[in-house]
Amino acid sequence: MYKINHIHLKSNDPETDANWFVKAFNFKITSNEVRAVGDRFISCESEDGLRVNISGERTNEKLGPSDADPHYGLEHFGFDSSDINADISRLEGMGATLAEGPIDMPNGMQIAFIKTPGNVRLELIQWPD
Repeated sequence: MYKINHIHLKSNDPETDANWFVKAFNFKITSNEVRAVGDRFISCESEDGLRVNISGERTNEKLGPSDADPHYGLEHFGFDSSDINADISRLEGMGATLAEGPIDMPNGMQIAFIKTPGNVRLELIQWPD
């Protein structure tokens, strides 16, 4: 059996982005350090126990720009929502922008894509009652 160990986000401001996820989705910061490789490394945990690491550039590392638009590779990660419209409004109030949706799916669920202030693409999913 394989279990997802973590998701790792790179950020030009790890502390600001980690704190945004704390406020937006009740993440808990479990560690915050500068590693020997020179980056700020913050480990967070979601309410259901998934670890999300957020770090900056390592010493002598040059990262390309972030991309919250659709693209190849790891494109987004999703969060279940009990009220997608309320969550969109709440997240927009925290600096996020609505990228797409809400979209009504044939099975009755709704989805929407959000760009975080740190330029990460997230999906909100509201399942039918």
